[in-house]
Amino acid sequence: MTKQTIIERTIHAINQLPLNKAEEIVDFVDFIIKRYEEQLLTQGIQQLASEGQTFDFLNQEEDLYTVSDLKEVYNG
Repeated sequence: MTKQTIIERTIHAINQLPLNKAEEIVDFVDFIIKRYEEQLLTQGIQQLASEGQTFDFLNQEEDLYTVSDLKEVYNG
C-alpha cells in the first residue's frame, strides 16, 4: 500500500466520524509525530556521540591496575 493510498483511506475514514472522534485522531497523530521526532533526535545524538572524538583521550590513558594487583579474584 502506498503512502498516498493510506492518506486517502484515513481522510475518508475521518470524514465519516463525528467531530469529537476526529479530534481524538488529531491528538493521536500529534502524539505519534512527537514520539517520532524524539526518536530522530535521540538517533542523531547517538550518532554524534559515536562519531565524535570527545572521549578519545580515554583510549590513550594507560592502565593503572593489572590483574596481578588483585588481592582476591571473584569467580561467581
